[in-house]
Amino acid sequence: MTSTNKVAIVTGASRGIGAQIALRLAEDGYNVVVNYASKEKEALEVVEQLKCVGVDALAVQGDVSDAAAVVALFDAAESKFGRLDLLVNNAGVLKTQPLVEHSDELFIQTFGINVQGTFNTLREAGKRMKDGGRIINLSSSAVALNMPGYAIYNGSKAAVEAFTRTFAKELRGRNITVNAVAPGPVATELFLNGKSDELIQSLANMNPLQRLGQPDDIAAVIAFLASEQSGWINGQVIRANGGMA
Repeated sequence: MTSTNKVAIVTGASRGIGAQIALRLAEDGYNVVVNYASKEKEALEVVEQLKCVGVDALAVQGDVSDAAAVVALFDAAESKFGRLDLLVNNAGVLKTQPLVEHSDELFIQTFGINVQGTFNTLREAGKRMKDGGRIINLSSSAVALNMPGYAIYNGSKAAVEAFTRTFAKELRGRNITVNAVAPGPVATELFLNGKSDELIQSLANMNPLQRLGQPDDIAAVIAFLASEQSGWINGQVIRANGGMA
């Protein structure tokens, strides 16, 4: 099947920022492949939301750290829609601990999803994406803050930023742009869970706008980078954080 709509894969799109990105892209006319690792119910609910907007959508389970699962994800997108115009690498994990307290297992998980996962999807997109497409990776503004407890996470996201800048040059001649968005703190369930009101407010006050980001703040930046208007932006990291860093 070949779709007349542009087609996006959004990883980690069953909830939070990823779900909002998927919805915004649907509003802009994209058919969307909703990737999820384990939250099938939530992913299917997102698919129904997208269809209500008037586009087509598909939920595909797959751990992005598994190369075979990523191949299957791209196969499913091509089988359903016949094309790929946009990849948004949203899937990621964040668990903060001082470096000396990090276990081998947590290190492997963080780099497996955040780094290996991004590598796996970039490799497939580089082989399969239509010329003129867009690739958008998710980094983090934490990379620029150097806060204690973030060493391993920051290392993983620094790798994502390095991939972004270099891969943009490796795709020379195909009119595919590769950029990254680095959010600051965003008011999602995962972020708010377990934090006191005082801690949440202190994090909000780190930027001069004195509020947390909202998922649609990040989705709006993604939508711009996915659009034709962003065609002269390539190999860049956009820090969407209200001015905190």
